Amino acid sequence: MPDANNAFVKFSNIQKTYDGEALVVKNLNLEIAHGEFLTMLGPSGSGKTTTLMMLAGFEVPTQGSILVEGRTIDKTPPHKRDIGMVFQNYALFPHMTVEENLAFPLKVRKLGRAAVETKIKRALEMVRLGAHSKRRPGQLSGGQQQRVALARALVFDPKLVLMDEPLGALDKQLREQMQLEIKHIQEDLGVTLVYVTHDQSEALTMSDRIAVFNDGVIQQLAAPAELYERPQNAFVAQFIGENNRLEGKVVAMNGATCMVEIPGAGNVQALAVTVEAVGRSTVLSLRPERVKLNPAPGSLPNIFSARVAEVIYLGDHVRARISIGAEDNFVIKLSNSGGVVQLEPGAAINIGWETEDCRALEAS
Repeated sequence: MPDANNAFVKFSNIQKTYDGEALVVKNLNLEIAHGEFLTMLGPSGSGKTTTLMMLAGFEVPTQGSILVEGRTIDKTPPHKRDIGMVFQNYALFPHMTVEENLAFPLKVRKLGRAAVETKIKRALEMVRLGAHSKRRPGQLSGGQQQRVALARALVFDPKLVLMDEPLGALDKQLREQMQLEIKHIQEDLGVTLVYVTHDQSEALTMSDRIAVFNDGVIQQLAAPAELYERPQNAFVAQFIGENNRLEGKVVAMNGATCMVEIPGAGNVQALAVTVEAVGRSTVLSLRPERVKLNPAPGSLPNIFSARVAEVIYLGDHVRARISIGAEDNFVIKLSNSGGVVQLEPGAAINIGWETEDCRALEAS
């Protein structure tokens, strides 16, 4: 985790408004370590892209400062920040060949011909496009164009690379392949990479840490497993992965756990994450894969009767939508590793889960 002594990038009390009234980014304080892969994740309008654009120099903070290696860059123009940038639309020069596109940032920096040729060759080998150096972008596939854009962002050896939804235009299989390629290249080079996406699975796959944005504020900043397993509020729980949301009222507190009354279902024992008192409304967060089907009586602290509404076969698992109490969109995921799970719509079942898998969060 970065601190004040080793932060490579530091956002200090950053605010951004376009109209002088509504804040797009609110009091942002964020530190990024050297060599870290940090993803800014959130829905449209959450402030993540504006934050990236301020770091790139294309937007100016209304308040606060941005530091790189301890030096303020607020007044440094984008072309002098020595930052590599990759966009969703690739932003390649269509009239130039692949090697000419890669040569452009090197010539702007007035490198000699021999150095330019060496760096281009190395960058093309890195993205496995050495055989395509004489082609123009229009002669390449979408995935190849994205590789060229990545190579161009890295060819001049920047210490910091920014990526804004770079895989959004690719199909699912190619996008998943490129996720791993980008991560491996980043690890091999040791470059600091800040990545913007609204795709939570992409963020979980690639990142060292994820900053979850909503309404101009970082809701939670943590490693992928921490975000998924231990969300700190209802927004993060819903946005990261699939999640069951049960609304209720706290009826008892017992140290780190609480008892929550769910209308029509009964009392649920849960971890008291951000609830503090009896009588408060709360939202329970429970991952579908943590729910067990037909547990033995007394084997779990939480066991409830339910009815199957819909069953979807998804190869390695079955996804079932069930009704529990007043909630008819409760989802469970059941592995097919021991054979296909047999469930039929309309069937009465029992479901259960452990206390530690159910998190009581603030209703707001």
